[in-house]
Amino acid sequence: MNLLKTLAAISSMTMLSRVTGLLRESLFARAFGASAYSDAFIVAFRIPNLLRRLFAEGAFSQAFVPILSEYKNQHGPEATKTLVDHVATTLVWATVLTSMIGIIGSPLLVMVIAGGLDKTPDAFDASVWMTRLMFPYIAFMSFVALSGGVLNTWSQFKIPAFTPVLLNVSFILASLFLTRHLAQPIYAMAIAVFVGGMLQVAIQIPALRKIGMLPRLSFNPLTGLRDAGVRRMLKKMGPAVFAVSAAQISLMINTNIASRLATGSVSALSYADRLMEFPTAMLGVALGTILLPSLSKASAERDNDEYSALLNWGLRLTFLLALPAAVGMATLAEPLIATLFHYGAFSAQAITTSALPLMAYSAGLIGIILVKTLAPAFYARQDIRTPVRIALGVLVATQLMNLVFVPHLAVAGLALSIGLGACINALLLYTSLRKRKIFVAQPGWSGFFVRLVVAVCAMGALSWYAQGLVDWAAMQAHPWLRGGALLAIISASAVLYFAVLFALGFRPGDFRRRAR
Repeated sequence: MNLLKTLAAISSMTMLSRVTGLLRESLFARAFGASAYSDAFIVAFRIPNLLRRLFAEGAFSQAFVPILSEYKNQHGPEATKTLVDHVATTLVWATVLTSMIGIIGSPLLVMVIAGGLDKTPDAFDASVWMTRLMFPYIAFMSFVALSGGVLNTWSQFKIPAFTPVLLNVSFILASLFLTRHLAQPIYAMAIAVFVGGMLQVAIQIPALRKIGMLPRLSFNPLTGLRDAGVRRMLKKMGPAVFAVSAAQISLMINTNIASRLATGSVSALSYADRLMEFPTAMLGVALGTILLPSLSKASAERDNDEYSALLNWGLRLTFLLALPAAVGMATLAEPLIATLFHYGAFSAQAITTSALPLMAYSAGLIGIILVKTLAPAFYARQDIRTPVRIALGVLVATQLMNLVFVPHLAVAGLALSIGLGACINALLLYTSLRKRKIFVAQPGWSGFFVRLVVAVCAMGALSWYAQGLVDWAAMQAHPWLRGGALLAIISASAVLYFAVLFALGFRPGDFRRRAR
């Protein structure tokens, strides 16, 4: 398997997902701006979304994929299919039960997560209603996560990468057509989440059936728990929940803090978070997706050279692409926010409010992406404890940084704490890999960094100078012209970056890599 080609394919699908995601956020900003009701929806969506990341996509995938890869390579198709059936039964029953509890306890959850919303009682009530409607989303997404783990293990990466597009399309259609027909327009967004979840489940079924891995669910919830493979997965999933949850718990705490700052702070943090997730998904998630099955295979075969070579390739690509993305986000924060969101109810003041946390996020973008590259190195070896210990320490450090940054930087301080916390996380993961001699770095890193820094500085200087030539808020009446100006600056900066790299000796062939 050509890893660079596979990465490009996943990234292209992810780009489609993120582009439609930005369109959905732009339409959301146009309709609701940064208001109490936009805060209410973001809080409501964040609760089931957190559980989805903890129990479906995050902890589940990290515990399930290495075991599934082991079964596929060592136990044959029949045992593998039985494992998939039993895991699916356990996961679906668990998330359905969680959804029922969440629906009943929604008022308490909203109060805990964003107690500041009670300053606007109608917004608080709306958040509770939307939380209840969206809680079944975690059951939908648990099946999607299972499907993604199976398909990725079979090197079928395109459907899992494309799947989020369907949620974005549901959002876009709801923003354009459903909002005008509801007494409370924000409820259209919650309906879009529910419909989008069902669509994401539907697209998995033909792909799973094609490879013979469409799970058969049992009406007896205890059936799966009797399987030794399922019990192994659950045993590893418990610690993985803590590893994955650290950043998410920090985000939830930050949401509570933001809800107590100026009105619209939750929305400002969310808009910045959406833009930060663009490069994170394009590179970090894509790299983690293709590295985890390959690293799991190398670990199962005790091929330490292949294991280190895969990680070395992933780390070099991370720095090559994440570093310019971080500099670009910092220098173009205001143009990005203005071009994507400055329409309708989104005011000029909201541009500055949202641009500041985006700049703060950029300081830690490299760490956020590195964590997604380094963590699979532990999960592939079925070592969950090390990332757990590190993640819990980082959680504490992040909240201590909040005490320092928030009084001076307000909502931007929250983003800065998460970014710097991710950098600490990445550094500790890397140090642990080297200390245990799990990863042996290949030569040439010093020269690589020197040339990379020269290219990034040239690119950053150009983008900073060019963006200062335009009054981005004043161009609200000329959206196409504003978008064209931003695209021209990004294109020129990218061309300069890669031209400098080429002049310094970088070649595309240096980053080609095949998994054995």
